[in-house]
Amino acid sequence: MKAVVIVASNRAAAGVYEDTGGPLLVKGLQELGCEDVTKVVVPDGEPVKEALQNALKQKPDVIVTTGGTGINPTDRTPDMTKQVLDYEVPGIAEAIRRRGKTPLAALSRATAGVKDKTLIVNLPGSTGGIKDGLTVLADLLKHAVDQLKGGDH
Repeated sequence: MKAVVIVASNRAAAGVYEDTGGPLLVKGLQELGCEDVTKVVVPDGEPVKEALQNALKQKPDVIVTTGGTGINPTDRTPDMTKQVLDYEVPGIAEAIRRRGKTPLAALSRATAGVKDKTLIVNLPGSTGGIKDGLTVLADLLKHAVDQLKGGDH
């Protein structure tokens, strides 16, 4: 599987601090069978939409974002993602919120869905949220990608 990781972080994109969530997500996706994983770090908001559109040109099987999913006014990743999707797959984001080990998981506005034949999933920016999201993806990623390629049920 081919994957793209998009890290939405104003501070990491500006070099204020080092991105730690992106490498964790890249490693986790590799462990789930993604052999070709690229990563980009962008500020939240419109740059996320641009990064999604650029990533889709690579025709990846999955794009996973991290960051920008909360209720802070600068958290815009779900809004940008929805503008790109052909359709949503709400059960994925719901499963990730349920998996959350903190009550704060309920504040996530993350979404998931499909554009063309690419699965797009938003994860929180916290390392715990990334780990929870990877646990959910471990159960469904291969099947979802197979389905998007026309596989049988």
